[in-house]
Amino acid sequence: MKGIRYIAVILLQCTWGIGATLIGLFFFLKNIKRPHRMYRGSIETVWNSSRSGLSLGLFIFTPDADPDYHDKVRVHEYGHCMQSIVLGPFMLFVGILSAVWGSHPYFVRMRKEKNIRYTSFFIEAWASRWGEIVTKEVAIWG
Repeated sequence: MKGIRYIAVILLQCTWGIGATLIGLFFFLKNIKRPHRMYRGSIETVWNSSRSGLSLGLFIFTPDADPDYHDKVRVHEYGHCMQSIVLGPFMLFVGILSAVWGSHPYFVRMRKEKNIRYTSFFIEAWASRWGEIVTKEVAIWG
């Protein structure tokens, strides 16, 4: 049964989620020399980052970090993969909001000064929650 679910993930990401998947393919090719593996119907790349992850359709990018942190980020990014399956082309809006929340200096400073968790933003909490529900593993909540 798992194989069917994973094939469904691939098919949905390559049709309904094709926009994000094509952008993800660009990042995949840019990181072609990095380690890759299949993870629950997505293609995981461990990229040259010690902290951040990224999810673009069929592709998830996880940090080259200690195994516990890496695994939790992977579950969170897989949650974004599930968002992409549901939202399809509308995932673009989620991606923009997520990128602004994660990297805009105002929000980075605000989170640090007020000790606000990254997953306090509803899109990020949604990704961690769905990642945990689907994988039955623990996601990052920091």
